[in-house]
Amino acid sequence: MIQLEGLTRRWPGTTGAAVSDLDLHVPEGTSCALIGPSGSGKTTTLRMVNRLIEPSSGRLRIAGEDALRQDPVRLRRGIGYVIQEVGLFPHRSIAENVATVPRLLGWPAARIAARVEEVLALVGLDPARFAARRPHQLSGGERQRVGVARALAGDPPVLLMDEPFGAVDPVRRRQLQEEVLRLLKQLRKTVLVVTHDVEEAVRLGDAVAVLRDGRLVQHAPAAELLAKPADGFVAEFLGSDRALTRLSLFPARVVRGEAAAPGAPLPAGSTLRDALAEMLARGTRAVPLAEGGSVTLERLLDHAAPG
Repeated sequence: MIQLEGLTRRWPGTTGAAVSDLDLHVPEGTSCALIGPSGSGKTTTLRMVNRLIEPSSGRLRIAGEDALRQDPVRLRRGIGYVIQEVGLFPHRSIAENVATVPRLLGWPAARIAARVEEVLALVGLDPARFAARRPHQLSGGERQRVGVARALAGDPPVLLMDEPFGAVDPVRRRQLQEEVLRLLKQLRKTVLVVTHDVEEAVRLGDAVAVLRDGRLVQHAPAAELLAKPADGFVAEFLGSDRALTRLSLFPARVVRGEAAAPGAPLPAGSTLRDALAEMLARGTRAVPLAEGGSVTLERLLDHAAPG
């Protein structure tokens, strides 16, 4: 659980606040994405959670404990942190990079070795192939996986992610998003993620918090946010295609009917957005599903209607 109450950060010599009186609750085992324009306070908020930036005022509780009363170094060792540029130690092997926090926590060598193998396998990297390599021998996507493995190595209850896939090309980015989402659901971590990408925010966040000028404008489940923006600013920021983005949150099977439809079936796990794209590409009003039955345009539109 992450609880921010009136959290504020003022920079010395300035009149305004980078983050002002922010209240935000991320329940245990859920994820929240922070989005907003540049300068809205997203990264400052994230860095206050692990006290890389000290709050000027307010309260911060993590897993029920007052985080502002804890030793900041000890606090950070209990929080996983993934950043855009990964920040791997270039002179250390992948195994040594991943083992950083467990070593700081004083784990015995055998436990560290087992954990390194475990988390590398979790993020899709074969320990036998990757453990001895150096960061420069990996692709950008592989380095980002190592960054996630390192953040998870100490088994922290809380995970912070700051533009985690911003440096990865679009194809690998989508793949990494899906794999990390699967991993987060499996491990039940409490996650706060910063991104400028609306689609990434609604894909990774159970809830999404929109910031503007250091203040919280709206905090809601992703589907609700896309259906009912709080004001014109939120609607504009989410974009005119937010209805399509919302379709990507629902699996196609939620509107599955029993009637048959011609053509190749959509793969298992396809979304309503995928179904609509296929209807447009095929020039039909229905597409079959791999799970059986089909999705019709009428049922899709009924489900997509806000409220």
